[in-house]
Amino acid sequence: HQACLTGIKTLYTVTARIIKRLKLSKVDGTYLKELEKLTKSELLILDDFGLQAFDNQDRETLMDIIDDRHGKRSTIISSQIPVSAWYEIIGGEGTIADAILDRIVNSSHRIDLKGESLRKGILKKE
Repeated sequence: HQACLTGIKTLYTVTARIIKRLKLSKVDGTYLKELEKLTKSELLILDDFGLQAFDNQDRETLMDIIDDRHGKRSTIISSQIPVSAWYEIIGGEGTIADAILDRIVNSSHRIDLKGESLRKGILKKE
């Protein structure tokens, strides 16, 4: 919210949705154009990371997203899954999971939130 208020070009998406969208763009030939759009966004927010396991194509797509942004643009990844379980969720042959996590974890600031879900509070008010 703060990034948008200060004029930072921000893109918010659910991780599974962007992976599916990019998977479809590979079929219609617009994959590189779609990746470039993600790269141009100053801040990319990937929400609900790891709720679905990644297949080979998903892993490659995730690697492309992270690699294109690494060291150039900011990326926020939110997840209910602990970081310690991300390696298994990314899965597959270990090298790509290592490469993805190396880019994400080693250059990141981590914030672990505790407490009740904000959604729970919103539902109580209604």
